[in-house]
Amino acid sequence: MLYTWASLLQEWIMATQAETIEQTTIETSEFKTDQVLTIAAGHFVHDTYTSFVAPLLPVIIEKLSLTLTMAGSLTAMMQLPGLLNPFIGYLADKVSLRYFVIFAPAITATLMSSLGLAPSYWGLGFIMILAGISVATFHAPAPAMIGRVAGKRIGTGMSFFMFGGELARTLGPLIAVWAVSIWGLDGMYRLMFLGWGTSLLLFWKLREVPGRTQKAGNLAELTPMLIRFFLPLAVVVFLRLFLEVCLTTYLPTYMTQQGYELKQAAFYLAWLEGAGALGALLGGTISDRLGRRTIMLLAFSTSSLLTFLLLQASGVWLILILILTGFATLSTGPLFLALVQDHLPNNRAVGNGLYLSISFVLRSLIMILVGVGGDRFGLETTFFASAIFSLLALPGVYLLPKVYKFEN
Repeated sequence: MLYTWASLLQEWIMATQAETIEQTTIETSEFKTDQVLTIAAGHFVHDTYTSFVAPLLPVIIEKLSLTLTMAGSLTAMMQLPGLLNPFIGYLADKVSLRYFVIFAPAITATLMSSLGLAPSYWGLGFIMILAGISVATFHAPAPAMIGRVAGKRIGTGMSFFMFGGELARTLGPLIAVWAVSIWGLDGMYRLMFLGWGTSLLLFWKLREVPGRTQKAGNLAELTPMLIRFFLPLAVVVFLRLFLEVCLTTYLPTYMTQQGYELKQAAFYLAWLEGAGALGALLGGTISDRLGRRTIMLLAFSTSSLLTFLLLQASGVWLILILILTGFATLSTGPLFLALVQDHLPNNRAVGNGLYLSISFVLRSLIMILVGVGGDRFGLETTFFASAIFSLLALPGVYLLPKVYKFEN
């Protein structure tokens, strides 16, 4: 039985390779702006829907009588399908998975717009798992496609890609709160139709974008990289994610606990994410000139210090510090993606899938740990601890191998 499925998979790969190899354009040093912006726009719409969770957590917690730990586990359920990313990435390096990128916005939009229809914690968890699968099928091939059309300016390409994601996390919370205020949590399903229209547009625009590597490398190339590159990268990502999870997932809950209304909390999150979008746009671009590690060191230290100030701020100062914190914290997203592309030019999708798998699994764990910390010690103490963890990631940056075209 297993042999039969393996044979069918092999035949499908060979057939798809034959069909797509003629469509695959040769990678050059040219930065193909139109194709980069098209993929980034798809990322924007897709992640607009995945950003609904954080601002709606206070409402979901109240509706289903959840603890912070249970709320964190829901988000973790959405991250767990990220374990599929290496497999999806492997396929993406062998065959064209552009249609995963094309149709994922419609699927994710349908699921995330149906959150209010879930009758229980477990029903909501099931929706989150399905949404996580859709998220994985988009995020594994999409950055690799960016790497193929960005030429030598991979950092710039990743900045545009991450800008789309961060802009989505800026507007998504506002859209979610607006929809709940108009239709209620149960009426959010009306938002799914925008995702369907986006997939139709992407189908028209992305049909000719390369969906696979011109010349895929051997998977044996990954073996030495597991210890030399991915191990220190995992340590850095683990320590760094505590702060990112606190700010992007639990900030609205923290703000409502401090006495702010849900709409105010959503706007504060929008300020943070909006600044993060600008940070993501500039971070990768500047790293093309100054080096990935230099920008990481600056961003890690600055965001930690700003978080300490954030916990004491109020009024206009709170908004100003939120903007600076979001800029510094979220500017590192394209750097991690660009590092993977730099080190694995012949296995971009599988390398990206492995990185995303590591990131999603660690994020799932940290979602729960932050929830447990919030239940036991309070979110303010947990935010403070997360800023310290971000500082502890600084030595790990020096363990990352250099990319000599940038770091020499």
